[in-house]
Amino acid sequence: MRRPTAQAWYQALRPRVFTATYVPMGLAGIVALGDGVFDAPVFLLALIGTLLLQSAANLINEYMDFRRGADRLKQAGQGMTIKNKILKPASVRNGAVFTTLAGCLIGLFLLAQSGPLLWIIGIGGVLVAISYTAGPFPLAYHGLGEIAVAIFMGPAIVVGAYYVMSPTVGEPRIAELCLISLPIALMVAAILHANNIRDMDADRAVNKRTLAVIFGIRFARAEYIFLVLGAYVAQALLTVAGLLPPATLLTLITLPDAIRLIRIFNSSRAVPLLHQAQGRTAKLHGQFGLLLVLGWLFTLISF
Repeated sequence: MRRPTAQAWYQALRPRVFTATYVPMGLAGIVALGDGVFDAPVFLLALIGTLLLQSAANLINEYMDFRRGADRLKQAGQGMTIKNKILKPASVRNGAVFTTLAGCLIGLFLLAQSGPLLWIIGIGGVLVAISYTAGPFPLAYHGLGEIAVAIFMGPAIVVGAYYVMSPTVGEPRIAELCLISLPIALMVAAILHANNIRDMDADRAVNKRTLAVIFGIRFARAEYIFLVLGAYVAQALLTVAGLLPPATLLTLITLPDAIRLIRIFNSSRAVPLLHQAQGRTAKLHGQFGLLLVLGWLFTLISF
C-alpha cells in the first residue's frame, strides 16, 4: 500500500540527517552573536537555503542510486522510496530539481548582499550536492564522499553563514572559523561513513567504491573510530588553544554513547543493528553540536 504523499516525501528528504545543516549553522550563528554581527533575517534565509540544498542532495542520491542499481541489494537504509515503490522516480527527480533551483535562488540573493567569497562556497556547495551521486564522476562512488561532506557540511557552511552576516570579515577570523568547525566536520563525516559500513556488501556488488569498500572492514572500523573520537580530541585541542570556550566541553556528556557506537561498529556486521547505529550516529552529531552551541551561549551570557 502506498503511503500518504506527505509521509513519503518526509522519508525521501531524510530529515533525520538535517543535523548536518543545523549544527554548522548553529555554530556560525553563535560565533556571529559573540562577535556582535548576528543578523537574524539573513541567518534564517541562509538556513533555509542550506536545508534546500541538503534536501536536493538527498533526493539526487535517492534518484541516482536507483538509476545505478546501488539500492538493489540494500536491506536497510534511509529514503529508498523509489525501490519500495512509495514515490515514482520522476517525482523524486522533479523534487531534486525544485529544491536545487530554490536553494540556488536564495543563494543568488545572498550573493548580492555579500561578497565574492560566497561565490566560491555557494558554487562549490551546489556542485557537491549534484555530483555526490550524479554526473560522470560521482564522488560517493569514488571514495570521496566523506571528504566532500566533511568540507561542505563543516567549514564551508560555518564560514559561508558567518560571511553573509559579516562580509567584511578578515582572513584571520575565517581561518579560525575553519579550525573551530573541525570537530563537527569529523562528526558529520562519521554519519556518512556509518552509512557506508552498513551498505558495504550492497555497494561492493554494484561497484560503488566507498572507502569502506576500497579498503575493507578493518580500515572502515578504524576510520569510524578516527572520525568519532577525533571530534572530541579536536575540540579538546581547540579549547586548550583558546579558540573554543571551556564550557563547550559539555559535549563530553555524549562520549559514553560514542563509545557504545564504536563497539557496535567494531563487533557487528548485522545490517539491522548497523542501521540503528547509523541513525544513532546522526543523533550523536546533533547532540554534540547542540551542546557545543549551548556551551558557547553559556559563556556569552556569563560575561
